[in-house]
Amino acid sequence: MRIATTYLATRIALLVMGVTLGLIGPVFGGETLVIAGSPSLAAPLEALGRAFETTHPDVKVQLHYGSGLDLRQMIATMQNRDGTKYFIGSGPIHVIAPGGEELITRLEYRNYVLPESRTPYATASLVLVVPESLVDAPSSFEALAQDVRIRIAVADPKLTVLGQKTDELLRAVGGAETWKGRLDVATDARGVLDHLMNGKADAAIVFGPDAIREANRVRVVAAASGKLDRPVTYSMAMERFCPNRALCEEFLSYVRGADAEAIIKQLGYGVPANGKKEVNKDHLRAERE
Repeated sequence: MRIATTYLATRIALLVMGVTLGLIGPVFGGETLVIAGSPSLAAPLEALGRAFETTHPDVKVQLHYGSGLDLRQMIATMQNRDGTKYFIGSGPIHVIAPGGEELITRLEYRNYVLPESRTPYATASLVLVVPESLVDAPSSFEALAQDVRIRIAVADPKLTVLGQKTDELLRAVGGAETWKGRLDVATDARGVLDHLMNGKADAAIVFGPDAIREANRVRVVAAASGKLDRPVTYSMAMERFCPNRALCEEFLSYVRGADAEAIIKQLGYGVPANGKKEVNKDHLRAERE
């Protein structure tokens, strides 16, 4: 056991030294990349993971899901162990991909993720959808506001981000009187679409990815402009004691590449508009030394 441990430590030290000095490129033979993420992002994370495996055949991507609170508690528990043992490879998490920016910020504040490793990879904007069979539909949110005959299915602003964003959009388009008696409130996106398809509403407001998942039943008739809706941004970051930082850097760079962006768009998400974010490899390597 002592010999095996010494061999492993020596191998890791030589690999880190070689990559740091630029003598060798990252080698990930037989590696497992573990991503802890929100179940609400299962579709993009699974798609990105499969694509990354295709371009990195020696890497296996594993996904573990949990709520924001579960992820934070899990990481806190792991990092409160012996940091030295955790650093050389006993920690099982490489990348954290929660369902919102707030948790990433909290993790940065507590030093649970590496500084400057936050990588925005997707955005979600609100869209207006109607049943696929409906011919005469409003072509914009402004037109929706003007036609008082149309009843709209929306998510509860007290329960979900979708509801909060929808409420903000409705306020931006018209006052309370505009929507009085016209809103059919559901718990979440699934409930909103169910209400629409069951005839409780004529139109519905959801995020783009929600509409794509139900593309056989609904169609998008309008997308919220930047003046009405500030898209939700989704980011991922490297866990501070990631067992293989070179592999993490490779994945974080990959999710901002052209192939990954095409996958994200196909799923109904947008791409962050602030340009491709390069992982600060010099900073991360300095952390390793």
